Amino acid sequence: MARKLTALVAVLATMVLAAWGSGAANAAPAKIPLGGGSGIYVMKSKDMASSCTLTTIGRAKKTNKLIGITAGHCGERGQYVLSEKFTDRGIAGVITYSAQDIDIAVIEFDEKLVTPLRKVQGVAINGIDARPLSFPTIACKQGRTTGNTCGIAWFSKGHEHYSQICIVEGDSGSPVVVGDKLVGMVNAYYTFGCIGTETGTNIGPILTRVAALPSYGGFRTI
Repeated sequence: MARKLTALVAVLATMVLAAWGSGAANAAPAKIPLGGGSGIYVMKSKDMASSCTLTTIGRAKKTNKLIGITAGHCGERGQYVLSEKFTDRGIAGVITYSAQDIDIAVIEFDEKLVTPLRKVQGVAINGIDARPLSFPTIACKQGRTTGNTCGIAWFSKGHEHYSQICIVEGDSGSPVVVGDKLVGMVNAYYTFGCIGTETGTNIGPILTRVAALPSYGGFRTI
């Protein structure tokens, strides 16, 4: 059985958001840097959140809105998203779409508050390769829990790929790259983290789904 990779964490959201609101009255809050591989919190209640990883950030082709992608099981439509590293800077965005069939979610960011990044630690995203992952490609990911890890791709089936990339809880949504090209996201592992097979969604089906959303009409990286 595939094990999804969210982890519930306690977040002092009431204090965080109150402090951010009072600060905003006096001065503009510092911008929140976010990119593929950044840790995020998706608020489930006022003090609990799921801990996940942002897959990528970019622009909607139709409206030019600043949007991001993560795993669908990380959150539902209407739930707020915070940066794990910069929770004190307030709400970064809100989930506007979540789908379980291919396990993706779309986040609409407040571009007055968010600075989009192409590179987060060990992974730079400078484009997209929509070809399904296949053996014996070496793919890598940047996750908020296990950082930058690589492994051999075994095969793709339907919208999913299977690889030996090391992942554990909190790595859901991590960008999967080959070189500096985004090829997919992390969604789950089988049996044991960092031992069992990783599985995730290839970027081609993700792009097709976002292109079908009337509010966005597609996605392009920054």
